[in-house]
Amino acid sequence: MKPQKVFYSDPYETNDYIYRHVIIPKSTVQSLPEKLLNESEWRALGLEMSVGWEHYMIHKPERHVLLFRKKK
Repeated sequence: MKPQKVFYSDPYETNDYIYRHVIIPKSTVQSLPEKLLNESEWRALGLEMSVGWEHYMIHKPERHVLLFRKKK
């Protein structure tokens, strides 16, 4: 299932991680499991990021905003 429009934030950093958020269409949220997505699951949504990104948090108020991080 490929989202129609996906927004990728610019990366932002702390001492240990690089972060970014990805906004997917709200209509896609209905098919998401109620858990963190592994790489094959978020790639199946059509998301394109380099290797090493992990979906690390569910933002319950806005489930269409996926939060990712990557070790520096």
